[in-house]
Amino acid sequence: MKHTTGKSYPSDVTDAEWEFLLPYLSLMREDAPQRSYSLRDQFNAMRYVVKTGIQWDFLPHEMPPWRAVYQQMRRWFEAGVFEEIAQDLRLMVRLLEGRDEQPTAVIMDARTLQSTPESGGRAGYDGAKKKKGSKANIAVDTLGNLLAVYITAANEQDRDQVAILSQRVQEVTGSNVEIAYVDQGYTGAAAAEQAEASSIRLQVIKHTETKRGFVLLPRRWVVERTFGWLSRFRRLARDYERLTVTLTNFHWLAFLTILLAKIYRQSQ
Repeated sequence: MKHTTGKSYPSDVTDAEWEFLLPYLSLMREDAPQRSYSLRDQFNAMRYVVKTGIQWDFLPHEMPPWRAVYQQMRRWFEAGVFEEIAQDLRLMVRLLEGRDEQPTAVIMDARTLQSTPESGGRAGYDGAKKKKGSKANIAVDTLGNLLAVYITAANEQDRDQVAILSQRVQEVTGSNVEIAYVDQGYTGAAAAEQAEASSIRLQVIKHTETKRGFVLLPRRWVVERTFGWLSRFRRLARDYERLTVTLTNFHWLAFLTILLAKIYRQSQ
């Protein structure tokens, strides 16, 4: 098995983080004969791509070859490990914050990612944002922790994704969620009925007066902060991915990186 040595990068995992991650990522033994490069090196390379937004074939030469990293990434995608890690870290963060393991309230929202030549085949035009691309529909708890993410074309209406987000939220919380806060893009009986089918009450947070510039809305600001966290990962600044599954999993990889750093800081 080949190991990279020498130069390290800010996106590299710490020893403590790797000790936590290894049981999730070891789909086969670390010393398995068919493994050519260490899992840690490949995971670090993957985080480097998501953090910097670099093209695969421009990975630093100290890292494993990009084709090896990409192949291992696809295995992890198929196993669903990035979401599993993020969901478990979410529980840990909630406990550290003195909260119950599972939330009773969530916030739903969406943001449009500008398309690129790689992702243009599935892009749609978001008339409100005047942007062509893909839309990341997400649900977060009241701490801003990611619970669900669903990718659609940008021309798809936010309210039409309530059913999928609600179902997923209840799956990962054990049907513990009672209410979802949303903006006026989710107004209407159809969206409310979709949420109600999963035993969630939809509450629309409206502007009480004419909007002038940025307005901080109760509850709603939490999901905007989450989008801000995710936007610090350059690979998520636009939709650079040919496959929807890649864009979805990169959201989970970015968020587990955020939560790992948060837990590590709190443990010091």
